[in-house]
Amino acid sequence: MSLAYFALILAIVSASILEIAGAQFSAPMGMAAAALGVLAACLSARKADYEHYLRAVAWTRWVLVVIPIGIALQLLPVWLSLAHPIWASAREAVGSLPFGFITADVGLTLNALALALSALSLTGVTIVVSRDRGRAELILFVLSGVTAVSALVLILSPTLANASSTGLATSLGGLGLLVNLAVMQLAAERAETHHALSRSIAIGLCGLVGALICALAVFGLSSTGSAIGATFGIVLVLLILVIRRLDLSGLAATALSVAALVGAAIVLAFAFEKGSGSALLRLAPDMAGELKPTFERMLADTRWFGAGAGAFAAVSRIYQSDPGQLLPTPSAAAVIFVDMGWVGLVAACAVLAALLLRLFFGALARGRDSFFPAAAAACLSFALVEAFSGPGLLRPAAIFCLSVIAGLGLSQSIGQSSRS
Repeated sequence: MSLAYFALILAIVSASILEIAGAQFSAPMGMAAAALGVLAACLSARKADYEHYLRAVAWTRWVLVVIPIGIALQLLPVWLSLAHPIWASAREAVGSLPFGFITADVGLTLNALALALSALSLTGVTIVVSRDRGRAELILFVLSGVTAVSALVLILSPTLANASSTGLATSLGGLGLLVNLAVMQLAAERAETHHALSRSIAIGLCGLVGALICALAVFGLSSTGSAIGATFGIVLVLLILVIRRLDLSGLAATALSVAALVGAAIVLAFAFEKGSGSALLRLAPDMAGELKPTFERMLADTRWFGAGAGAFAAVSRIYQSDPGQLLPTPSAAAVIFVDMGWVGLVAACAVLAALLLRLFFGALARGRDSFFPAAAAACLSFALVEAFSGPGLLRPAAIFCLSVIAGLGLSQSIGQSSRS
């Protein structure tokens, strides 16, 4: 598993640090590293690794196929009545068979499919690699460092980053805040069980510094929606910690969880009511000029199956006066809706919700290592809100980091295994 572990770390670092730095080859390198990790894991996996993987994805295996299948269906030939209108226009202009595709741009959708498969591959590799707790800790440290550095870039060099990079740094900062909280919990657990006080203090201080950097990026320099999402993540971590530490009964834990859920619903309802227009844009940053009406026209024209995964940039040219100038991305949820329609948006939210519930119950059932699935569940709750607040989660770096975090939580939610 050493090569698979190396490929996993390479994918995280290359897709995060290089993308924040503006390197054009960061995403292809991350996808190549993910492919290498899958190959290495398949060649070196043992029966115990396979059984561990099956246990980790129990009752959520459909998550691993629903998104790629949905994207792949957009690439299949369909009758023109179901295809994107651009294919009917092309047939009228040049003449062709009465078939088309759901997507408006086959090339962009193929790229989106490759990105989705890479993200799922990283989740699977992480589940197998982090079966060993030592490697799980190292992956957690890498994630905490990468996300903290990304948030630091936003804090120190806001004028050097464009809007897209700022959104990425904000998303990684929110994830980093919750991951660094897990590092602090890890340090506390080590001090309590292993009595390694000096090393635990050093780890805890690193986690505290990373958490403070990420908190400053999220609560000080980002939108209200991002701050709300990060707050929800922190509350979820504390909720799991309180239930476990106080050893609450099933009834008390359920009542406390329902109260927290109702409170979150009230906060979200208030935040959405403060905005105007489409619900998909109410938490997004303020848009100047005619951008908001333009986006609302795009959303109103979107069909049930969307215009094709990854095709937002191509479709947006139709709605602007200057086709040579790309429209800024409003939010991840709005882009997913334009790309995949209501079907894709509901499927994406269902995937996140299913994984969140799986990790929440896994954290409650876990022992001293509950901070792994708890942090992963908190990151997914942040992602649910952040998707409506900005475009950062659409970037490969954020997608890869979130995939690894989810895999880490799933792997460590079912108990530690040996190295064999």
